[in-house]
Amino acid sequence: QVQLVESGGGLVQPGGSLRLSCAVSGTIFRIHAMGWYRQVPGKQREAVATISSGGSTNYADSVKGRITISRDNARNTAYLQMNSLKPEDTAVYYCYADGEKWEGLRTVRIDYWGTGTQVTVSS
Repeated sequence: QVQLVESGGGLVQPGGSLRLSCAVSGTIFRIHAMGWYRQVPGKQREAVATISSGGSTNYADSVKGRITISRDNARNTAYLQMNSLKPEDTAVYYCYADGEKWEGLRTVRIDYWGTGTQVTVSS
């Protein structure tokens, strides 16, 4: 069974930094894009940053210049380095992976999500 295990959330003061990690465990044929999304109560989940298997990245305008997504394909792990954090970055952050696994003699694409990690930016 494939699982995404997030770590690194917590409480940080404005201007501080956090690094989130997302490790994909279990049997999987291939991981395509990975990404980080966030959600606050009463609002829709929004994309923060995504990264392709080749390393191409996209960022939400609100985090450009402050947040960097990266991945280690050998470890099936994605990272989110967050600097200059603001109170409005407070949210539950979810890891996402566009995966491909074997089903019989063919592969199928499946969206995988982590359970989320809380990031709170407050003084």
